Amino acid sequence: MEITKREVIVSIAIVAILLAVGFFISDKITDWENDQNAEYQKAIHIDDTELFQYGIRTNVGNAFVYGDLKAVDPVTFKEIGGAYMWVEKTEEHYNRHTRTVTRTRTVNGKTQTYTDTEVYYSWDYYDSWKKHSKKLNFCGVEFDYKKIDIPGSEHIDTQKEGLLSNVRYVYRGVKADMKGTVYTKLGNGSISDNSKFYQNMTAEEALRSCTTEIWKYIFWVVWILLICGAVVGFCYLENRWLE
Repeated sequence: MEITKREVIVSIAIVAILLAVGFFISDKITDWENDQNAEYQKAIHIDDTELFQYGIRTNVGNAFVYGDLKAVDPVTFKEIGGAYMWVEKTEEHYNRHTRTVTRTRTVNGKTQTYTDTEVYYSWDYYDSWKKHSKKLNFCGVEFDYKKIDIPGSEHIDTQKEGLLSNVRYVYRGVKADMKGTVYTKLGNGSISDNSKFYQNMTAEEALRSCTTEIWKYIFWVVWILLICGAVVGFCYLENRWLE
């Protein structure tokens, strides 16, 4: 493929036009991201119990609050002991299954396709039981459980009914005491429902987790690939109209 000087000139024009359009779109994406991030960037940072309680009384609004989160009335299952904010016991049964699979074989030099029945075993959900504390204490103030969206659970233990049993119990839970930051709205003598808890993060780390500029970078990666594709596609055309 031979590229003429005129095709090079037109290709440069295509790149310039698409880059101009790209900067316009990128500015719009940046404005949108800034609007989304503004709420978090304007929130105050609190790491003191007295200041937290003062903020609740005076309706200071959005805040990142760092402190200790504890279950006032921790829960557990007697088989595992310990203390948790939330705990789940899942019963699983080891079952036999069959499935139809497609296989190939060679007979007299010819490849044949046939179906076969395959047997496999898996641990399958049967039933589950959940418990959670009714009250949580965060930064020295007691709240209903629903006020804070606690982090995801972790595996605690797996126990079988017996050595050869096909029944087992899987335990998952959230420990009863941890440090981290809550993003919430302080007002009306409390915090907002389902306030997100960022485990083991300071207020500054939680802020960085909430804000993002990734969409702008994703756009430019896609847009540059589009520009390259447009130029290559143009050059592959005969473009006799340029002669």
